[in-house]
Amino acid sequence: MSGTVITVDQVSKRFKLYSERNQSLKATVVRGKRSTYKEFWALKDVSFEIPEGSTFGLIGENGSGKSTLLKCIAKILTPDTGKVTTRGRLAALLELGSGFHQELSGRDNIYLNGSILGLTRKELDRQLDSIIAFSGIEEFIDQPVKNYSSGMYVRLGFSIAIHVEPDILLVDEILAVGDTAFQRRCMEKFAEFRASGRTVVLVSHAMGTLRDMCDNAAWLQHGELIGVGPASTIVDDYMIETAEDRIESTSEIQQSGSGQVLITDVELLDDRGAVSSLFRTGESQRIRLHYNCTKPVHTPVFGLAVQTLEGVRLWAHHTRDGGIDIPVLDGEGYIDVVVDKLMLQAGTFDVSVSVTDWARQHIYHVMHDVKRFDVQAGSIRESDGLVAQNARWDPLHRGA
Repeated sequence: MSGTVITVDQVSKRFKLYSERNQSLKATVVRGKRSTYKEFWALKDVSFEIPEGSTFGLIGENGSGKSTLLKCIAKILTPDTGKVTTRGRLAALLELGSGFHQELSGRDNIYLNGSILGLTRKELDRQLDSIIAFSGIEEFIDQPVKNYSSGMYVRLGFSIAIHVEPDILLVDEILAVGDTAFQRRCMEKFAEFRASGRTVVLVSHAMGTLRDMCDNAAWLQHGELIGVGPASTIVDDYMIETAEDRIESTSEIQQSGSGQVLITDVELLDDRGAVSSLFRTGESQRIRLHYNCTKPVHTPVFGLAVQTLEGVRLWAHHTRDGGIDIPVLDGEGYIDVVVDKLMLQAGTFDVSVSVTDWARQHIYHVMHDVKRFDVQAGSIRESDGLVAQNARWDPLHRGA
């Protein structure tokens, strides 16, 4: 790293939120009054620097100002106070399909979007095959982009942006739309960028990804800078601070079943037996399923599953496989599943629960994504991925 490539200096950005707005000069004259609005400050006096050749993360809840700040860095928005200074060629992937013409084919949009990002026709001719191959949509490249799925939009837009070979690449949350194989290619490309001294600024809600990928991060809350520093420290602080909010938050839960047995509550307990939504890799976790059964039910089976926010199932277990035989269930009570060592890497995960008959064919009650919890790095620390293996390296052996 040879210095600072982005400087955010006391940046504030204001928007006008209109409650009543005149649509024309005639409306202004007829109504005899001006439009009414209130001011909303999306950013408030934010300052930090991003070193050259680093990967930098912006974290925070929805509405915290992350995307607004990214647009200020990209020169799409102009701050009301303060300034943003960048050094080098910049490419931004901020809005789904930004710069695309709906009626043109994917191939034509490569030339259109590429020229917007600063590539010449000759450069685009030379890069065309590589852009199409990286996007993985060769079969549809001559179809109008209005027929593309959101994932195809993202893949093509990102492929164009990285082939600009920018000094700075800005990427918003939209990469989450891509499939697993595409995201893996993106991670590899980010690694290539870093190795060649380029800078990546990334907005994401995937805390595990940010923790592993980023050197440093900034935490925004209601437009204010809460902290900036090493990504691992900022992500851990953010997850601790927001864990209590997660316990109290509620959302509409998808559930179904015949109802002979109902799961009335699900509790997540830490190693002290306290209700929590924040756990550490390597520590214990207890998941408690409360039930109510108004009539006797024979040989029920309780089950649960843990998945990522993207819906990737990481683990599932039920009482039948666990060797727990429940001859008859009646009345109220609870049953626990105990995880002695939680082997999930840092991230955010959802829990789904169910109770069925012994054959697992008849569903009494199932609730999807009933609880959400966060995991931060603990005593077991490994480089990347969703799960920890508590692996060890043997000493190096030289020679035959």
